[in-house]
Amino acid sequence: MIRRKIIEDDDENPERWLVSYADFITLLFAFFVVMYAISSINKSKYDQLTNSMGSAFLGKIDTNGIPVTPSTKDPKQVNKQQQKALLKPLPLTYLISEKTRKEREAMLAVGINVSQKLSTLIGEQKVNIAQNSRGVRIDINDSLLFEPGAAELSPRAIPLMTQIADSVKDSPYNLQIEGHTDNTPIHSDIFFSNWELSALRASSVVRMLSTMNIKENRLSATGFGSTQPISENETPAGRSKNRRVAILIMYESASQTDDLMPISSTSIN
Repeated sequence: MIRRKIIEDDDENPERWLVSYADFITLLFAFFVVMYAISSINKSKYDQLTNSMGSAFLGKIDTNGIPVTPSTKDPKQVNKQQQKALLKPLPLTYLISEKTRKEREAMLAVGINVSQKLSTLIGEQKVNIAQNSRGVRIDINDSLLFEPGAAELSPRAIPLMTQIADSVKDSPYNLQIEGHTDNTPIHSDIFFSNWELSALRASSVVRMLSTMNIKENRLSATGFGSTQPISENETPAGRSKNRRVAILIMYESASQTDDLMPISSTSIN
């Protein structure tokens, strides 16, 4: 009797590996989709960022990412960029700038008024009026105010000083009176040097202006001797120009005061 061979029943499906493979491919596809989504770039925003960074470090950048040299920039475009880059001034800065502008205009009006009254003397080059960073400066030849070597005002100075006082007495500006001499040494019983002569001449003008309804807190006197010439001292004409009294109408008004901060030996600690 022939024995039959027992065949074992195998329940495992030989195609089951396809399920795992399909799951792996699905996960791999999802992975690449996520990576692609993360790596996608907004070209317009990327170009803006590139140009901004390039402009900050290298100047203007062209469409190819190449720095543009200053010689190749369009002047019109540069002007537009500069106008856009300008910051609007802060309100306080604008107010200060506007105040300074108005003060300069008011000061110029005072100078024009004085110039009109002294036009004859200006034409004779005995008076000079100019505006500088400190205010309006009126240079008066000493022959209109003093006798040679004297510090007391002569009677002929009264009409001139009256015209100047009438022009500035209603303004709020301080007046600094400066005395100047030439480099010719002086030594007498009254004046030891040109320093004393220039200082006393400035003081005499201050004293006269104070009697013409100009408040004393607006007035100051300074003697410079021969240290600030406006012409050469080698000729008589040059020395004559250097012998003068200058009336400086200053921009700061008399109502302004300085804020003082005490300084001690421990201030640097």
